[in-house]
Amino acid sequence: MAGLYIHIPFCKQACYYCDFHFSTNLQSMASVVDCIILELELRKDYLKGETVNTIYFGGGTPSLVPTEFLEKILDQIARLFPGKKQEVTLEANPDDLNPKALANWKSIGIDRLSLGIQSFQDEILQAYNRVHNSVEAKQAIQLARAAGFEKFSIDLIYGYPHSDHRLWHLDLEEALCLDPGHLSAYSLTIEPQSTFGNWAKKGKFSPAKEEFIAQQFEWLQEQCDKAGYIQYEISNFSRPDQAALHNSNYWKRSPYLGIGPSAHSFDGSARGFNPSSNPAYLKALTTGSLPFIIENLTTEERINEEILTSLRTLWGLDTASLAGRYQVDILEIKRHSIAKLTAIGMIYNKEKTLTLTRKGQLLADSIASEIFLDSHDLS
Repeated sequence: MAGLYIHIPFCKQACYYCDFHFSTNLQSMASVVDCIILELELRKDYLKGETVNTIYFGGGTPSLVPTEFLEKILDQIARLFPGKKQEVTLEANPDDLNPKALANWKSIGIDRLSLGIQSFQDEILQAYNRVHNSVEAKQAIQLARAAGFEKFSIDLIYGYPHSDHRLWHLDLEEALCLDPGHLSAYSLTIEPQSTFGNWAKKGKFSPAKEEFIAQQFEWLQEQCDKAGYIQYEISNFSRPDQAALHNSNYWKRSPYLGIGPSAHSFDGSARGFNPSSNPAYLKALTTGSLPFIIENLTTEERINEEILTSLRTLWGLDTASLAGRYQVDILEIKRHSIAKLTAIGMIYNKEKTLTLTRKGQLLADSIASEIFLDSHDLS
């Protein structure tokens, strides 16, 4: 099974934490959509005949795009990759939700909404430079349910610098009361190229301390547990039957085709990406060439990516599968590191599968780096 990711590189305004590729100049939207449709045609063989079972419209802000443009893209996908899709997700901001838009999205086959709420508190939304307000955030799920949608995800950000945890507790309480079925929660990360990043360099913004952020993450885990939400990936929680199929395929390293400016792709062994520039993307496709840049991965890079990604998930790193595909016994090669991490309560080692403990999830990247392989391990 494979996935299709469509990057819509447009937003109404820039959120202060964001460093994703987007433009607030909407004049080229029709041209970009036409080039997305052309790129789909030119890259239809990238997935080597794999069945496409999920589609994800990300961005940017896909809910900004007129329905007729989304429908043109979906029609092209249906022609090139026929068959019923298990999941068609649209990222949407609360301020774009209204009965007409929701009915239109549903009519063209979108069956899941990923709602970019980020917070239910006006104080935080204004600090992030979000377009929507707390009322629109709270109404988003009700509006979508009234329109007949049954599958949702809510995005929240924790780690906003504050004197206490009150605002985060209120956000999480509101989210779980709405019971969307799926919750994605991310720590506020100060990206160097974002507005917050620039402010931090100038001393105009002070991010929260690591301990403060860790406490909010632990509260997130506890409250989701109580609500019956399973943490199936470090940042993702869902009811048992509502995990995101598209994103789960990423973490299981299934192939996916990314279309649009800045979109990434993976064919099972090599990665690639399009330029993070709308003009460069348009110029390439309008002159009949593909802007796609191939990134060939070494065996070492492929293995270490799998270690990093798998350890973030509930199902963990299957070392037996890794050994079968790459002829490396990570349990033997990294036995000292694994023994140490197990002894201090950071990982579980059960039936040749490594998974992180709750304690270990706070240090996922550094734990993964301890069991990364290098060229000497593979020689």
